[in-house]
Amino acid sequence: MDKSVLVKIEPIQLPTAIGQFELTCYQDTLHQLDHLALTKGDVSKPNAVLVRIHSECLTGDVFHSQRCDCGEQLEAAMVMIEKAGCGAILYLRQEGRGIGLVNKLKAYKLQEEGADTVEANVKLGFCPDLRDYEIGALILEDLGIQSLDLMTNNPAKVKGLEKYGIKIRTTVPVVVSHNPFNKHYLNTKVEKMGHTFKKKL
Repeated sequence: MDKSVLVKIEPIQLPTAIGQFELTCYQDTLHQLDHLALTKGDVSKPNAVLVRIHSECLTGDVFHSQRCDCGEQLEAAMVMIEKAGCGAILYLRQEGRGIGLVNKLKAYKLQEEGADTVEANVKLGFCPDLRDYEIGALILEDLGIQSLDLMTNNPAKVKGLEKYGIKIRTTVPVVVSHNPFNKHYLNTKVEKMGHTFKKKL
């Protein structure tokens, strides 16, 4: 992707209940999507920076849905960065692992009828995970982040970033609680998508 498709908007200060951050919007003019970088401290230093690449999840991030662990992971990442005093969260507009909000809700309906999260996407005609991290790599480059301590439980995310030349020093697990509504979902991510939780839930 040509760097020229990415338009950076002047960053703003964002005080939150967790801490003070800086928020920068990046407009992807090719796909007409706005992505965000939430940063704290000097992320352009040469040593590895704590980073989470977070895919948009309206139901989890905004409405605190218990069907997934997305909102909890986002908050946990913010807390970890606040404690470290430096880091970044890239908020990428890749709802439903890339299938969009409407199709994600259709997938939820299929899950209510017995499909798991992988089967639901496939029944709708999609791959289990359509996400691509090229835009994320461009944002990391613009932020001056040279090496990552990547906050993730997903090895596919590591490969997806390394594909675009991103140097990942290590991965940092994002440990959140589970509940009766997302237990099967989390186990499916372990069994079918290779996510690395400490044990089966």
